[in-house]
This record gives sequence, C-alpha cells and structure tokens, in this order.
Amino acid sequence: MTRTITIANQKGGVGKTTTTVNLAAALAATRRRVLLVDMDPQGNATMGSGIDKNDLQYSVCDVLLGEASAGQALRHATEAGYDVLPANADLTAAEVQLMNKIGREKQLSLALDTLRDSYDYILIDCPPALNMLTVNALVAADGVVIPMQCEYFALEGLSSLLDTIEQIRVSVNPDIRIEGLLRTMYDSRNNLSNDVSSELVEHFGDRVYRTVIPRNVALAEAPSFGLSILKYDRNSRGSMAYLALAGEVLRREAKQKHHVGAQ
Repeated sequence: MTRTITIANQKGGVGKTTTTVNLAAALAATRRRVLLVDMDPQGNATMGSGIDKNDLQYSVCDVLLGEASAGQALRHATEAGYDVLPANADLTAAEVQLMNKIGREKQLSLALDTLRDSYDYILIDCPPALNMLTVNALVAADGVVIPMQCEYFALEGLSSLLDTIEQIRVSVNPDIRIEGLLRTMYDSRNNLSNDVSSELVEHFGDRVYRTVIPRNVALAEAPSFGLSILKYDRNSRGSMAYLALAGEVLRREAKQKHHVGAQ
C-alpha cells in the first residue's frame, strides 16, 4: 500500500526541501518505488533532483489545473533513482486559479490517485506558507513530517500548522496524522539547540524522530550539483543521517501495520 507523506512547515529555511530530496533518495536506495512531488513554486526540489525547472513540457501546475495528467508530467531523476512531479514559477499562477475551482483543496489528491499503485512512497515538498498549495499537499497525505530547527523561534507557528492539520483531518482527510517531527541543522554544541530539542521531546514524545539531521557542509552543497547527499557524498554525516531517517520511517510503518493487523 502506498504511503503518502507531506513534508511541511510554514517557516522557511528549516530543511523541508533538503529532507524531501534526501529522504526520497534514501528510500529509493532501499529499493522502494518513490515519487517526489514538488509543490513549491521555487522548484528547489525539482532542481535538487537534477531536473531543470526551466525546461519542462508539463509541470505539477498543469496537473493541478487539469491541463495535463500526472503521468504526462512525470520525470525520472536518474541519479537519485526516483520519479518527480516537477514544479517551477508557474505554480504561483496555479494557486490563484485554484481559488475559483470547485473542490480546489482536493486537486492534488485526485491527480495522485492515478499514480498511487505505482509507488511505495510519495513524498510531497511544500512551500513555506499555509496556502492552498500546502492545503492540497496535506489533503493528499496519510502523514506529515515536520522538519524543525532547534532554535528560539522553532516552536512559534507550530501550533498554526498543527491546527491546520487538525482542521483538514476533521473536514476533508480523516486519515491524516503527524508522522513525526524531525530536528534539522542540529548542533549539539549549542545549548539552545539542546534545550529546544528537550522541549520538543517533552511535548511530543515518540513523535519526535530519534534521528537528528546535523549541520553539514555537504548537505548544503549537494543541491547546487542537482544531487542528493547520497550521490554527492555518501560517507558524510548528512548522508548517514538521512539513511538512518529512512530506516526509522520504514520501521515505524512496519510497526503501525503490525499494530493495525493485531487489532
């Protein structure tokens, strides 16, 4: 059964795209069939997957507006080993046009229905805003991964995202749940990082991933080469962290399936 995971946080610069690209690559390395959906008009996940956002016949914009099927827009990220529904700046216009569309919040979910059987995991990268694009990504998802920097303002705005997820669960998508909170750009030498990390664990318990993504130069460099961290520097701390995260995601899913099967 396909698992659709949206990576969301309306705060920018917390590692959403880095996490989407590298978790996709790490899951693909375990021979899972993976689709990455870029829902950010900046198209960074598209470029980070080695696909030129300025050279697209069709993009996720066309899919959302019903001008192309999801299958027509698919591109394969050869180096990373997963497929991509790519995005570029056209997506900004799509958001405006979606506002007048009936069932506007379900357009991505409906489009992905034609692809779900072809993948084990669908990962959706969101823009840094709680807008209609993010809402579409949440409505299409089974679970949400929330990347967070362990800094002073990290918890600010988290309640807004949690409220939005709860509203979507009640009104449109009863299956959605918090998959996990992921600590990113972590520096264990920083007392504030450690304090915020402890606060997260205290509030959210085992919903906080045990895997922590460190500050890592290679992670910052890899996107400019259109490569995942696994291809750019497989032995780096960043690569090891995302491979560990993929393992944790797989174990959590297996545990959940076992729990459901035992009921």
